[in-house]
Amino acid sequence: MAAPMLRWVGRGRRWTFARVDGGSCHRREAPTGSTSNRIRGRSSVAQQPLYTTQKPRKGEHKWAAVVGLEIHAQISSNSKLFSGSQVRFSAPPNSLVSFFDASLPGTLPVLNRRCVEAAVMTGLALNCHINKKSLFDRKHYFYADLPAGYQITQQRLPIAVNGSLTYGVCAGKKQSQVIPKTVRIKQIQLEQDSGKSLHDDLRSQTLIDLNRAGVGLLEVVLEPDLSCGEEAATAVRELQLILQALGTSQANMADYEIQRQINELENGGEILNETRSFHYQLGCTMSMRDKEGKQDYRFMPEPNLPPLVLYDATSLPAGADPQQVINIDQIRETLPELPSVTRERLVQQYGMLLEHSFTLLNEVGLLEFFQNVMKETRAEPKKVTSWVLNTFLGYLKQQNLAVSESPVTPSALAELLDMLDSRTISSAAAKQVFEELWKREGKTPGQIVSEKQLELMEDRGALEQLCHSMMEAHPQVVMDLKKGNPRAINKLIGLVRKATQSRADPAMIKEILEKKLSS
Repeated sequence: MAAPMLRWVGRGRRWTFARVDGGSCHRREAPTGSTSNRIRGRSSVAQQPLYTTQKPRKGEHKWAAVVGLEIHAQISSNSKLFSGSQVRFSAPPNSLVSFFDASLPGTLPVLNRRCVEAAVMTGLALNCHINKKSLFDRKHYFYADLPAGYQITQQRLPIAVNGSLTYGVCAGKKQSQVIPKTVRIKQIQLEQDSGKSLHDDLRSQTLIDLNRAGVGLLEVVLEPDLSCGEEAATAVRELQLILQALGTSQANMADYEIQRQINELENGGEILNETRSFHYQLGCTMSMRDKEGKQDYRFMPEPNLPPLVLYDATSLPAGADPQQVINIDQIRETLPELPSVTRERLVQQYGMLLEHSFTLLNEVGLLEFFQNVMKETRAEPKKVTSWVLNTFLGYLKQQNLAVSESPVTPSALAELLDMLDSRTISSAAAKQVFEELWKREGKTPGQIVSEKQLELMEDRGALEQLCHSMMEAHPQVVMDLKKGNPRAINKLIGLVRKATQSRADPAMIKEILEKKLSS
């Protein structure tokens, strides 16, 4: 399972507030705020004010947030970064631990090729410069779940640098306008994860699980180019989509910690500088260790790993064994379609609005559902888009369901839209059929329409007679219509449709009424 970690601090300070006063900002950084939230493991989120030279009166100055992120994403790999131990979620404690993971004397690291390729793919997708030579370092800190007393990372010369991530922020009164924004990426580095400490307060003891120790991580460090939590969340979601498209990380994550800190601050609490872990069963984060003191990691070169050397088409040695080298250009050629390209394709192929393409990608499984419906229906893309984003997605959100949990399959929705497109049923009847499909009774749209007699009336003569009777029963409405009130005809149409249990075509009703009024 992927486990990105969200850090709103970088180098100790990443989320700050600056006073905006005629273009100048007088500020002094406060101590680091808090750390937290990671789906598996730890992450940090720091929020801190900046002090001005003079204490401003309330409401006198505006403040602007400056947000930077460090994100740790667990690499999708069958084995760990420097050992052959298997990577598997929910395995019995300490069942996936090699001698190297336990830091037994005499064991040496062996670099995982898959993890290096994943880092190169991610760097290329994020417009980074891939360093043909990168180095590994030891980052020292002492916790019970880090048996070596240090973590192998890439502090001095990481594998990828100087990239960018473009994301879209919805704006406007109806959030229907997408504004493109870009955040710079400082670096991407490989590093190994630590183990997990399980604190038992009842027995006053701590248990250690080293299954996670040594799992490969990608650390993506973003520059502080973000101005609010919404931008940060949107940028992280875009990165998540990219990692999932590449297959370099499953990138499963939760935003619980952000809301926890907001609630803490709004209730007058204080955000502590600490490492927190995410509890799957409880759906919340829990404190793991205090980090209030300044950390001196005492970085030093990793003596047991030589420089990591990569090649491109121009520097690849003649006769080199492909299994022994990594070719950057070869990896570039295998990159899949990225989310930004997918959105452009959806807009061009189906004529949908850009904001609709964002929704299709942002909701897990929704794009695949939409495409499967399109494969099986004759309905226009615009109608399919409307039903998927409004009706289908609306039902999902109302009942807090994922797309994979939907009782309505793409085939069922495609059949329903075909019936609507062929004018077999009305729009109102289609919504009634959809509601029946949602009840998980295993019936097809055709069976529901037949059982409930929802087909459109095909007997024009009977419909003409019904319209005539309705006009005679409501002479005042007819008089209002003759006086030039355009809304009066809509009332008559509604009355006729109600009498037919929405089985009559509104367009045909209107045609018949207008013909009778003009005769």
